[in-house]
Amino acid sequence: MGKKKTLVVKKTLNPVYNEILRYKIEKQILRTQKLNLSVWHRDSFKRNSFLGEVELDLGTWDWDNKQNTQLKWYPLKRKTAPVALEAENRGEMKLALQYVPEPLPGKKLPTTGEVHIWVKECIDLPLLRGSHLNSFVKCTILPDTSRKSRQKTRAVGKTTDPVFNHTMVYDGFRPEDLTEACVELTVWDHYKLTNQLLGGLRIGFGTGKSYGTEVDWMDSTSEEVALWEKMVKSPNTWIEATLPLRMLLIAKISK
Repeated sequence: MGKKKTLVVKKTLNPVYNEILRYKIEKQILRTQKLNLSVWHRDSFKRNSFLGEVELDLGTWDWDNKQNTQLKWYPLKRKTAPVALEAENRGEMKLALQYVPEPLPGKKLPTTGEVHIWVKECIDLPLLRGSHLNSFVKCTILPDTSRKSRQKTRAVGKTTDPVFNHTMVYDGFRPEDLTEACVELTVWDHYKLTNQLLGGLRIGFGTGKSYGTEVDWMDSTSEEVALWEKMVKSPNTWIEATLPLRMLLIAKISK
């Protein structure tokens, strides 16, 4: 359903957060999910270290028990499953990327160019509502989170293997921008008035920084980095890959 997090509380072994994290979700879908709460330590270099987690099966939760509306303590436990398992359960996306330099007339060196993103299809997407699925793909080029930078495919219904065959084009890229930007592709299930996140990709160099600033979203996996590197090294060539989808903490869209 997506990740949310609290603010960082410093210099104490007994942190108090007093925050409410809200999700908009149909009850029938909620009963098919697991709630995972994990605690992390962030050091002075903004690196995160896992401290422990609590996982609750919402399918077996007694929603009618009034005692469950009261605060309750749970012991933190070690991570119960490898991180890779989460990505495997989210399905895959088949796509291709191409960088198209755009030289000025009479000049050999390119000034700005375009990044082309060809979303071909997804494979084995998870079902959140029984046998129903109505999926589409959103794309944002980070660090630009403005609404005008967001593009999306049409929705494809009644299949866990949707074929989109949709190309998105972003312009204004200087060669040096390619080391700072990140393509965020997310797959969503549209149901009534809500969209539920199924999984996504972040394709970039995964350096943890953008234009000198440390950012959470520059967290590409080795496979995602490999695709971006091949695209940068092979301009005017479609570079194809099939990548596992994973859960992402989505950047807020600005106006």
